[in-house]
Amino acid sequence: MSTPPNPGSLPGPLPGSHPAPPTTADHPITAKTLTLITLLGFSSGLPLALSGFTLRLWLTRAHLPLAEIGLTANLGIAYSLKFLWAPALDHFRAPPPFRALGRRRSWLLITQLSLAAAILGLALSHPAHNLPLTLSLGALVAFCSASQDIMIDTWRIEFFALPAMGTAIAGYVWGYRAAMLISGAGVIALSTLIGWHQALLLMVPLQLAGTIATLLATEPPPPAAIAPRSITAQFRAAVIDPLAQFLTRPGAPLILAFIILFYLGDALAGVMLAPYYTHLGFNRAAIAIATGIPALAATLAGTALGGAAVARLGTGRALLAAGIFQTAALAMYPLLGLYPHFPHMLLITTITESFAEGIAGAAFLSYLSSLCDRHYTATQYALLSSAAALSLRTIGGASGLIAHRLGWLPFYEFTILAALPAMALMILLLRYFPPPDTHRARTA
Repeated sequence: MSTPPNPGSLPGPLPGSHPAPPTTADHPITAKTLTLITLLGFSSGLPLALSGFTLRLWLTRAHLPLAEIGLTANLGIAYSLKFLWAPALDHFRAPPPFRALGRRRSWLLITQLSLAAAILGLALSHPAHNLPLTLSLGALVAFCSASQDIMIDTWRIEFFALPAMGTAIAGYVWGYRAAMLISGAGVIALSTLIGWHQALLLMVPLQLAGTIATLLATEPPPPAAIAPRSITAQFRAAVIDPLAQFLTRPGAPLILAFIILFYLGDALAGVMLAPYYTHLGFNRAAIAIATGIPALAATLAGTALGGAAVARLGTGRALLAAGIFQTAALAMYPLLGLYPHFPHMLLITTITESFAEGIAGAAFLSYLSSLCDRHYTATQYALLSSAAALSLRTIGGASGLIAHRLGWLPFYEFTILAALPAMALMILLLRYFPPPDTHRARTA
């Protein structure tokens, strides 16, 4: 696994799990629309590694302390808080001249141009000489990226007809994953040839691919006209009512605790991978190969298997199996530390972890989707996906301090223990508050 999972930046319901929310859109999948959503997925996935694994490896090569490298996990807190400003992007019109593009594309273009500018600033920074500036620019990249994700998801849901939604999400994910490969393994490999600054600068024109898609896309039809309401009434309808509906359901505190803790072990482990691989003696070329195409293929295969498991076993059973496998896969990191010179051990580790990530991601996103009330799908899914990224964006920031105190092998053994509370909560939830499709799966 090249970077900890970030469900806060992924789209909603997966194909074959639970349907997307009802929509009045009537656009089918064509070669053009599939290309557009794939380009938007590419634009969404490219910044993730630039403020995550790639940035951490850059800081590691600049010989910065583990504690400061660990703090980079907190840069992406925007992915966990994006639901706070999503209503503003939804209800307020963009300023001129962007306003001419329409309600959705105007804000999308603004966030994309801001994101390209933030990546440019990050590429020109010097972490060894001015670390606060580099970290601030990394946080800005994450904020602009999270804002872009809000508008891409909104456009996708409002643009595509319901029967086309599964194919649209598939195109989005392929673009997303391809971009992560480029901004992760691609930048790392290029940095060995042309240096970090030049490799990162190449990401700026690639990031602008999303603006091309935005300009070529069609603005979704506006919603039906409603009577004017006060800002307070709009905020209540957009935020308070959906959250109140979720938080008053049976088992809500237990569900939220499980969602927050589900990725804790992976979050702690993933943040420290760049310095850990470097400590074990792997050079940038070896890291780029291991976290590149083989890891991507393993993730996609795991996602396909996870989706099939959800369809066959039901969300609950698939989630339990995926959680067990994901926790067991964390043992690969201590094994890598014990046998770093075993042939292809780094490659075996990244493939195993990426496969586990794909399986767990498919089952977990299906579970999150099953929790959403159809009247409040967008806000509730934003809340849940944000909560899922919370452990990475908060506790994950302490991983450097913990690794420094414990040492590498005890630290990665500790990450396995950190995954166990979520497993215990999962068993309780599946026993007393199972997903809606559990009974159907048992009787199928």
